[in-house]
Order: sequence, then structure tokens, then C-alpha cells
Amino acid sequence: MRLRSLLFVPGDRPDRMRNALASGADALVLDLEDSVTSEAKLEARGHVAAFLNERPSGAPAIFVRVHAFGHPEIDRDLDAIMPFAPYGLVLPKADGAACLEGLDRRLGSADARIIVVATETPRALFSLGEYVGATKRLFGLTWGAEDLSAAVGASCAREADGSYRAPYALARSMALFAAHAAGVSAFETILPDLDDSAALSRYAVRGREDGFSGMFAIHPRQIDAINAAFVPSQREVEQARRIVDAFDKAGSAGALRVDGRMVDAPHLASARKILTLASQG
Repeated sequence: MRLRSLLFVPGDRPDRMRNALASGADALVLDLEDSVTSEAKLEARGHVAAFLNERPSGAPAIFVRVHAFGHPEIDRDLDAIMPFAPYGLVLPKADGAACLEGLDRRLGSADARIIVVATETPRALFSLGEYVGATKRLFGLTWGAEDLSAAVGASCAREADGSYRAPYALARSMALFAAHAAGVSAFETILPDLDDSAALSRYAVRGREDGFSGMFAIHPRQIDAINAAFVPSQREVEQARRIVDAFDKAGSAGALRVDGRMVDAPHLASARKILTLASQG
């Protein structure tokens, strides 16, 4: 399953869960971690379990963000939700494959995929290569700058124009390559600004162009722009088709001139990927 958009929904807000069903998101991520206060954890687990139990046929894929592996709350999270078979889990603050493998064992025979938030601690950055072959449950990797910047005492992770400062741009790149090395989806992190739709579109398009396959959202109003961004533009599709057609006509040629530039095997592979994404979109 290809997921373009994954919408976070606080686990203690059943009204927002119901509304999210109509958001157009490819997946919902019901959150039991950061967006729920300590006092509301028990109530949130009940709401998430009830929503999973009552979800309508044809609902988007439903993930649950549980607590970090080793956190005192994660067993309570899993005991509450796993009887109702979520499509998958989002595992935050992972420090490497040991966290993923521990959760894999804890799940036993349950059929659940795992998306790992792979850059939320400094130690995690030095373990990104460990996810290759760690478990068949691994569905994707994502990254985040907020917890990481807080962990090192940074005052902010972004420049005034919204771009990431160098340390956090590095974390983004490493998470992207780690996902592709492991053969799983790479998901772009959230954009907190809810009011600048043009900035969201640019951010999401840049994510796809850089190699991410989808993106997390924090509000339903972000979904349409994200879904559109993770489908190639008509211009990209037309250019990709010209490259593929040129190689098909040339037979065994290793390099060709298309639209005034030289293209070879990597360009052909990229063109085929664009056409595949366009057909899925």
C-alpha cells in the first residue's frame, strides 16, 4: 500500500477521529503519545480502542502512535488497542533496530506494520543503518526535528524562512536514505504552519522530489495539498514519457539526447518511477 498522506489525530478526541474519516487522508494516525496529557492517557486508550472496533468498512488505514519502546506506558497502549487490529503502529523515539525488534517480539503473531520515527534522539542518528533487514513488519521511516532539537538544547530547528538549519537538514537526509536502504517508505515530517497553503505545497512537493513517498499532516486542511504534491505534475509525466519512449525506440542505447540534454540509465529509472507514481495517483 502506498500512502501519500498520514493525518495525526489526538487519541483523546473521538470527534476529530470521526471527522478525519472524511479528510481524504490515506491513513490516520491516532496518537496516544505527545498530544495526550498524562491525565488523559487512560481515556484516550478507550477512545482509540472504540474507534478501531467501530471503524466503518472502507476507512483509511489506521495506525496508532504508541509510546517509545521501554516507556512504562507502551504495554498499556498495546494491551488496549491490539485486540482491535490496527493496520499499524508508529513507534516514536526509537534509538535503533533493538527498539523495533523488541516491539516486533512484543506483538507476537499480531498482524501490524510499524513506522519508526527514527531521528528524535541524538543516539538515533548513529543507528539509522540498523533498520535494514530488522523485521518484515517495518513499513516506513520518518523523522522529526522538534524532539531532536529539544534533546540538544537548541533554541529552534528552522530558519526564519521555514527551512531547516544544517543539523536538522542532515537528520532529514539521513532518515531518507535509511528508509531507502531498508527498502521501505520514507515519510516527510509535519509542517506546523496551518495558514500558509503555498508554503505547504512547496514543502510537500520538495519532499517528493527529494525521494519521500508521503508526508504526515496535523490538520485535515493540509491533506489535499499533500495528496496533490505526491503525484507527479503533468509536466513531469510528459517529460518522463518522452524519455521512456526514446529508449524504447532506440533499443539497446545506453545514453540518448532528450529535450536537449543527455540522459542515461538513472534518468530512465527515474522516468519509469514517475510514470508509476502517476498511474497510482
